[in-house]
Amino acid sequence: MVSYAEVNGLSLYFEGHGSGPGEPLVLLHGGFGAGETFAPVLPALAEQRRVVLVDLQGHGRTADIDRPLQPELMADDIADLIKHLGLGQADVMGYSLGADVALRTAIQHPELVHRLVVVSTPARRDGWFPEVVAAMDRMSAEAAELMEQAPVHELYARLAPRPQDWPVLVGKIAELKKQDYDWTSEVATITAPTMLVFADADAVRPAHAVEFYALLGGGEHDAGWDGSDRPAARLAILPGATHYDILHSPLLARMVVPFLDAPA
Repeated sequence: MVSYAEVNGLSLYFEGHGSGPGEPLVLLHGGFGAGETFAPVLPALAEQRRVVLVDLQGHGRTADIDRPLQPELMADDIADLIKHLGLGQADVMGYSLGADVALRTAIQHPELVHRLVVVSTPARRDGWFPEVVAAMDRMSAEAAELMEQAPVHELYARLAPRPQDWPVLVGKIAELKKQDYDWTSEVATITAPTMLVFADADAVRPAHAVEFYALLGGGEHDAGWDGSDRPAARLAILPGATHYDILHSPLLARMVVPFLDAPA
């Protein structure tokens, strides 16, 4: 199924894949990406459930509109998509920028998120390594021409309704990445069972990954010999992966699927 949902002035592109008894799963891609970047893990994720791939504002086949790129606004788009599809509740999994959107969806619309999977993003800006933050601070719309040599531009040029908007997207992401944020107090209020996934060579500091996990009640005490004190949250560190190739890790779906399939 390929379609568009009219939400918040946006024609939001989405694709449906798979079927089965599992809760429906909404997948949210990273910055400069598109839903199809989940191709390495899509077959495993869609084997027992309906999966909805989304192209976020200004990405892929979803044309941009006159508003900034903000996870809070895009979270409202995803909430309206879940309602548009009549899903009731859905599991939501996001990577990098998409993980920010997934996180904000669980915070802003807790009644719509059944389970949450956050891949490779921090709960506050200084959770990134300092050199990553410095690179974000240097980014600007002027980088658009140089970035035309990168694979992300090939993806954009192939899918975008208006390929000439590439500098606009680069500028909006540059502006987004310069903004400071700290969602730690709100993360602690998330009610959906949550799984955090990071690479062992991620752009997110390992110490922050542990702190993030603790905000969700994880890593605070021994689970007990019978596991009865095991936290609802889960933390996975994927070996041999980085922030930039974690979606290609064969371990990603192997970690996530058992979490999504676990009894409530």
